[in-house]
Amino acid sequence: MKISKTQQKYDAFVAYFEEHMPIAESELQYKNPYQLLVAVILSAQCTDKRVNMTTPALFGRFPTVNDMAASSVEEIYAYIKSISYPNNKAKNLLGMAQTVVRDFGGIVPDNLEDLQKLPGVGRKTANVMMAVAFRQPAMPVDTHVFRVSNRIGLTKNSKSVMETEKTLVAHFPQEVLSKAHHWLILHGRYVCLARKPKCEECGITEICDYYQKKLNTK
Repeated sequence: MKISKTQQKYDAFVAYFEEHMPIAESELQYKNPYQLLVAVILSAQCTDKRVNMTTPALFGRFPTVNDMAASSVEEIYAYIKSISYPNNKAKNLLGMAQTVVRDFGGIVPDNLEDLQKLPGVGRKTANVMMAVAFRQPAMPVDTHVFRVSNRIGLTKNSKSVMETEKTLVAHFPQEVLSKAHHWLILHGRYVCLARKPKCEECGITEICDYYQKKLNTK
C-alpha cells in the first residue's frame, strides 16, 4: 500500500516527538477530574502559569465539586479575579459544579456528550477532559494546535477547529492521539511561536511547509 506524502509527514512528526519528547503532559496542575475541569475552564484565553498560581487557594476553599456548588458567583470571583474574564468564569464554575452535583451525582462525567452539557464546557474543553483526565484518544484543538498544525502542513488551510480536529484524528495513530495534542501545544508554546517562530531551534523543519516556503523565498 502506497503511503501518501501527508501520512509520511505525520509519521515523521510522531517519530521525532516520540524520540525527543516521549513524555508530554498538560502543564496545568490538578489532582482529579474535578480540579482539571476547573483549571481548563479557567485557562481559556489565559496562561497555564497564571491558572496554576490561582488554583491552590481556590481548591483550598473548594476541595470538592460539592463545596463549589454550595458557593456563590461572588465568592468564586474573589478567588479568580486575577484570571481573564473572571465574571463569566465565576458564573460558569458555579453552574458547572451545580450541574455536576444535580445531574451527575457529584461525579464529573467521562463522556464527550455529557461533558458538553456543563456550563463553560465546549468541545475543546470536553476533549481535554477525555484526553487528559480519562486517558481516551481525543484531539482538543486550541489556538496552538490550530496554528501549528496548519503551519507545519499537517492540516492544509483548515478553516475551522472542527475541520482541524477531524484531519488530525484521521492521520495520527489512535494510541498517540492524546499525546500528539500535547506535542502540538508545547511545540507552539515554546518553539513555533505565533509571531516569530524559532525555526533555528526546531527539529522538524524538514517536514514544515512554513519553513520550506521561507527557504524558497530567500
